[in-house]
Amino acid sequence: MTKILFVCHGNICRSPMAEFVMKELARRAGREKEFYIDSAATSTEEIGNGPHYGTRTKLAQMGIPCGDHRARRLVRADADRYDLIIGMDQENLFYMSRILGSEARPKIHLLLEWAGLERDIADPWYTGNFDQTYDDIDLGCRALLAAL
Repeated sequence: MTKILFVCHGNICRSPMAEFVMKELARRAGREKEFYIDSAATSTEEIGNGPHYGTRTKLAQMGIPCGDHRARRLVRADADRYDLIIGMDQENLFYMSRILGSEARPKIHLLLEWAGLERDIADPWYTGNFDQTYDDIDLGCRALLAAL
């Protein structure tokens, strides 16, 4: 089983969106038993909060359930628990490395790397564009699933 952890700043917008998109893609492919998928934050600002309404709304539009997610912070032990720890932007990678330690570096990736792109996924908390965020996350998750 491959254990995947998606990470963003607050764990209410991008990383839970990636978590639920990846779970749904794996389910639709009949591969859900191959993966354990979760998400976390690099900050403590939103701990305990559910997904942002924009994330919930976009996932619902796409027919993707988001369950009873509650934001949690990334912890050092996650480096041992997960095979892949995937951030949404360069700032996430910086804090992920600080929290997890240098030994976790081979597990840390940007989501869009899997799609052959070297760019961040914009934070819809600031842009308000949950459609573009979804498109980027869907692209990255599809490429990740194909690679695994």
